[in-house]
Amino acid sequence: MSLNTTVSAERPHIAFFGRRNAGKSSVVNAVTNQKISVVSDTLGTTTDPVQKAMELLPLGPVVIIDTPGFDDEGTLGALRVERTREVLRKTDIAVLVVDGTVGITDADRALLEEFKSRRLPYLIAYNKSDLLPETPKPKEHELYVSALTGQGIGELKERLATLVKSDSKPKLIVADLLSEGDTVVLVIPIDESAPKGRIILPQQQVLRELLDHHCTVLCCQDTELKATLAKLTARPALVITDSQAFKRVAADTPADIPMTSFSILFARYKGNLDGLIRGANALKSLKDGDKVLISEGCTHHRQCGDIGTVKLPAWLKAYANADISYDFTSGTGFPDDLSPYKVIIHCGGCMLNEKEMQYRQSAAESAGIPMVNYGIAIAEMNGIFDRALKPLM
Repeated sequence: MSLNTTVSAERPHIAFFGRRNAGKSSVVNAVTNQKISVVSDTLGTTTDPVQKAMELLPLGPVVIIDTPGFDDEGTLGALRVERTREVLRKTDIAVLVVDGTVGITDADRALLEEFKSRRLPYLIAYNKSDLLPETPKPKEHELYVSALTGQGIGELKERLATLVKSDSKPKLIVADLLSEGDTVVLVIPIDESAPKGRIILPQQQVLRELLDHHCTVLCCQDTELKATLAKLTARPALVITDSQAFKRVAADTPADIPMTSFSILFARYKGNLDGLIRGANALKSLKDGDKVLISEGCTHHRQCGDIGTVKLPAWLKAYANADISYDFTSGTGFPDDLSPYKVIIHCGGCMLNEKEMQYRQSAAESAGIPMVNYGIAIAEMNGIFDRALKPLM
């Protein structure tokens, strides 16, 4: 996959934090050499996080995020600070922008404590250095910049590049379970909830990874799987299906052919698979009046057959034989207080970066709330739990 087509969820997320009017937006614009954020002398000009996926030399593909001031005030200000805290959940590298003419404040120190408690790589960029009579000698993690003159901006980008993890062996979704030359069948239902004219992101990513690793890939709908398998002269190494079609695909796939789902593969890729597997046990104990959180990382338009709000509640009611209440979240929304829930059922997280997905799972674990992935939950409810997980073990 070329650098300019790397999906946002796979890019390092670099977020800029600080007080109002420290010059965060100006520094972001200087680093990116683009007018990503509106700049003004008015306090609180940035009212919501501004996010942009881009190429940033010498870093490569990244997501740059500008955030509201961490010292914002009033009712609306508190909401903006909360949005900034949400950004921290998905941040891979943090930049604290400090007004160099003012120095470190209590609000800045609070942000530094947040970085350290989350073990975030970070830099402190003292902005407005052009207004200082002389530039102090920077300490560890520090440098002096001027968004106005460009002083230190090049050094800031170079130092950010050193903080971006560069893994010689990138993490794989599925190819590590296969060998070159293997045949894989992807089952992609085209129903009322399928997007028009395209396939969804996890299917795209799996397809591209398999092709990159020199596998032969066949794609079909669930209604055509049986006929597709009958045409093959050799048994495929793996069948991967959309979790919604698990029941039919399991019935039409011979028992000697390994089978799993895109959602389960992404559970392994972005989260703690063992923890999500343990969460499946909690589905058996749900009873009347229990509340379940169903959370998705994307914000797609809900269709009449939507998996999160329609299909999962119906399957779970039949499986648990109980009247359960539900809350639904999507996109960046994820409750701070998880105590009302007996179980959390989460999507595969293809639109969330690994940092955010692991944060959500860690938050559930800390609250003592079982969390299970869509694919794992659907496999459990269809009685094919062991079969669906076996290819990954």
